[in-house]
Amino acid sequence: MEYSTLRPWQEINENGVIYDASSLYAYFQRISDPRKARGKRYHLTTLLALIFLGKLSGKDTPVEIADWASNHAEALARHLKLKRTRMPHHNTIRRVFQNILDEAEFDRLMRDYQRQAVKGGEQLAMDGKTLRGTRLAAEELADQVLSVYDVDEQCVMAQIAVDRKENEIVAAPRALEQVAIAGKIITGDAMHAQRALSAQIVARGGDYLWVVKENQERLYRDIERLFAPDKPKPGFGRTTTDFLQAETVNKGHGRIEKRQIQTSTMLNDYLDWPGLKQVYRMERHFTWIRQGKAIKTSREVEYGITSLSREKALPKRLLQVRRKHWQIETGLHYRRDVTFREDATRMTKGAAGRILATIHNLVLALIKRAGFHNAAQARRWFDGHLDQAFALLVSGDSRL
Repeated sequence: MEYSTLRPWQEINENGVIYDASSLYAYFQRISDPRKARGKRYHLTTLLALIFLGKLSGKDTPVEIADWASNHAEALARHLKLKRTRMPHHNTIRRVFQNILDEAEFDRLMRDYQRQAVKGGEQLAMDGKTLRGTRLAAEELADQVLSVYDVDEQCVMAQIAVDRKENEIVAAPRALEQVAIAGKIITGDAMHAQRALSAQIVARGGDYLWVVKENQERLYRDIERLFAPDKPKPGFGRTTTDFLQAETVNKGHGRIEKRQIQTSTMLNDYLDWPGLKQVYRMERHFTWIRQGKAIKTSREVEYGITSLSREKALPKRLLQVRRKHWQIETGLHYRRDVTFREDATRMTKGAAGRILATIHNLVLALIKRAGFHNAAQARRWFDGHLDQAFALLVSGDSRL
């Protein structure tokens, strides 16, 4: 009598590994392997699992991952249902990045996995990052990627390469085409304050909030003049304005940060900017404290535009949206550079550096879904709990 112990949501591969159909391991199974069967010692799914398990356990370079796998050979062979305990050489792991994975296919499948695994928040931050580990000694330029980051779910929803002959302005529309933006707020720095991009977002049912600097000189000067102190001439009254304002004070990291924002709708028709509903002026005061005394102060002024109306976002809400944008730096770029040592890992051949960046994005998303807020702490914990790290790969999001 034949029977199966598989649950309706589970599948099993040729090695006998049981995994959820919605798991990351299931998406590994869909990636094509260009290698010929003859002489192929490890399945691509096995190699990817080892790379991700090594990353979860705090190993960064191919050499570190290979050494870690060799030190945990028996446990890894048991989890991955391998016939022998010999683990792959670090050159085999490096070839996964350099020659085996197709960048376009890998990005598409990983994006599909994120889309089905993540419920999605209301704010998407866009920012570019230079992959310094891809820079060759004889060249000044390195690969660059533009990421669309869900700041609420703390995961990358799309990442595209920025060609060396272009910049983020050209790449941004392509990046947004890969994600659903209806009902979401797209935030970015001054480089993304472009009419065409703003029109694209509004046409698809989204909203934007851009910082404005001198790269949009006329726009910048108009907003600056609007919020300039009113100095009426003798015999004339003050100009009537519709300014609203809010203020927040935050303490931490040895400093006090005071943020003040003023918003206005008076330039909506004058500026003729697609979907414009408000402009703002934000002033930030920083005071550094040592032993109870202020040792340093600084002040910054920022101008910006948004398609969020006052019915959707009063000044306090705009302050929150603007501040959340920086999570792409602290929650993504900083972790990849410092926790995963991305820039220090040499990946100079082909798309290896960009594929490494995609893997780091996914590992950070896995750590978040496992309930950790500190990526470094999570990696130390998984290093001592290999069974839990493996369960993270083969389990669907509902069973993490």
